[in-house]
Amino acid sequence: MTHSLATVPFGQPVTIQALGGERGFRRRLMELGFLPGAEVCVLAVAPMGDPLDVSVRGCRFSLRRADAERVSVSQEPGELAAK
Repeated sequence: MTHSLATVPFGQPVTIQALGGERGFRRRLMELGFLPGAEVCVLAVAPMGDPLDVSVRGCRFSLRRADAERVSVSQEPGELAAK
């Protein structure tokens, strides 16, 4: 089952399934390592709930909640959603 990165509990590793949004947005995330099949983990959330501190491929990034909602993830490691 897939859901958005914005709904993932702290410290739970999940697998990226797909990236939504505009082409430029998706390209930028892919350049940072947010690729389908990559493991990502929410490390922290700012006091007002935005942004989220996430780890992907050994690097930490801050993502706005609205951007994290465009990242579809699955709790099953390595399982890619069928297109």
